[in-house]
Amino acid sequence: MSVSQFLYGLIGVKSSQFLKEEIKLLEMDLFARICIELENAFRDQYKNYLRILRCDKKMEDTFVGKEFIRYIIQDILSTQEYSLVGVACYAQIPEEVIYDILIGKNTDPSASILRKIIELHRSVRPEIYSNIMRKLMTMSQEIVFDWGVN
Repeated sequence: MSVSQFLYGLIGVKSSQFLKEEIKLLEMDLFARICIELENAFRDQYKNYLRILRCDKKMEDTFVGKEFIRYIIQDILSTQEYSLVGVACYAQIPEEVIYDILIGKNTDPSASILRKIIELHRSVRPEIYSNIMRKLMTMSQEIVFDWGVN
């Protein structure tokens, strides 16, 4: 099932009701929601570290935002299914870019890099994404109302 088909089923509408531009917006919204859930998982993992640093909410958000992609890549590498070279090859970007992200030199990669890294992460950690999708399905009514769909 494609992401689009999932979205249509989730909100109970037919794909023919959407223009191509609207489909892209729906997919971007789902992607954003998945990123938020991944960031929350990252935040939970580093909860004690952030408490020790005595971060306020703004500092915590900055830390999570800057370290998020790095965390995802480290998690991919921890599975030992991909090496640094493998991640770069999959994402079709230079190995140096991945390395710069890992060492904290590049804390703001492009959206296309983030998307490719998350796609790879989804393939090595499918259970995380299954849990996120279950969570989104239980939140589907909230999502529908957020979008203003009746």
